[in-house]
Amino acid sequence: MKEFNICSVNTEVLKEIQHKIDFKTKPVGALGQLEDTARQIAAIQNTLEPQLQKPHVLVFAADHGIANEGVSKYPQEVTYQMVLNFLSGGAAINVFCQQHGIALKVIDAGVKGQFEAHPQLLDQKIAEGTESFLASPAMTLEQCVQAISQGAKVVTEVHQTGCNVIGFGEMGIGNTTPAAALMHVITKIDLEVCVGKGTGLDNEGIQKKLHILQEALEHHADHLEDVDTTYEAGAAHFLWVLSTFGGFEIAQMVGAFLQAAEHKMVVMVDGFIASSALLVAQALHPQVLEYCVFCHQSDEQGHAKMLEFMKATPLLNLQMRLGEGTGCAVAYPLLQSAVQFVSQMASFESAGVSQS
Repeated sequence: MKEFNICSVNTEVLKEIQHKIDFKTKPVGALGQLEDTARQIAAIQNTLEPQLQKPHVLVFAADHGIANEGVSKYPQEVTYQMVLNFLSGGAAINVFCQQHGIALKVIDAGVKGQFEAHPQLLDQKIAEGTESFLASPAMTLEQCVQAISQGAKVVTEVHQTGCNVIGFGEMGIGNTTPAAALMHVITKIDLEVCVGKGTGLDNEGIQKKLHILQEALEHHADHLEDVDTTYEAGAAHFLWVLSTFGGFEIAQMVGAFLQAAEHKMVVMVDGFIASSALLVAQALHPQVLEYCVFCHQSDEQGHAKMLEFMKATPLLNLQMRLGEGTGCAVAYPLLQSAVQFVSQMASFESAGVSQS
């Protein structure tokens, strides 16, 4: 697998940026999470004058064999149809990216079907969907490693354009199911907590999804008993988990998260599925979390516990559960506000305002 060189952020700048923030014309701490976000971005960029340049959202799309087991409200062909919708500009992520000046790229990581060439579409198809992990691993280890490398590659290409802030979204019918499986195996949180309604399942549908996941976990139980999912474990353990239960878009997001951290980019984290990819990424390289701004808490049941596991505080909670990177796009103006007040807000001294 590609070697990632991820360094911890420079904490030496934190004392200086804290002093700068505290002496703005406001009570200490009065801007709350905006101050936390400003400190984090300053540390990532190692500067007292943080800037956000050429923001991008990458939407990774792929199909899942497990979708054919009846875990989703929608048929598998909706993945293909939604990619066409992204490319025609009709989806929510298109609207929000256009609103906030964010460049959008769509990556075919493994959609069932072929697309005509399009300037916003990148062909990184590993295969036309994964296998159903109810009976076999979703992908081979070779495919998993290839997907991680492909996700890293596209981030490097975007970084070379001058982009220093990036978010990842996804599209793949049925992909809350592999996300729930990854969450359960890595965090050891009860499966019932990890499984939610996805695209809108009723209680009966959720129970069916839970039963299928239980059956799949039992099928792979012998291997799981041998998997040591701790930070001290080797990468091979987590690659096995990802290849067994993951999806091509999830695996490519794992590589994307890691490569963005290697490039010292500000990384915007979307909802449940994107966070499941980050769970794998942080298991491989814990330092990746230092580069991540968690944009929102999804309304998908397991996301709150997933965030808690990663000790993350999201910027927003709007009961969103769409995916596509929409949480990143909606939260991006808050990141802008965080860097703008640091660079443009007057200090007590410059404004001639008394501090006491």
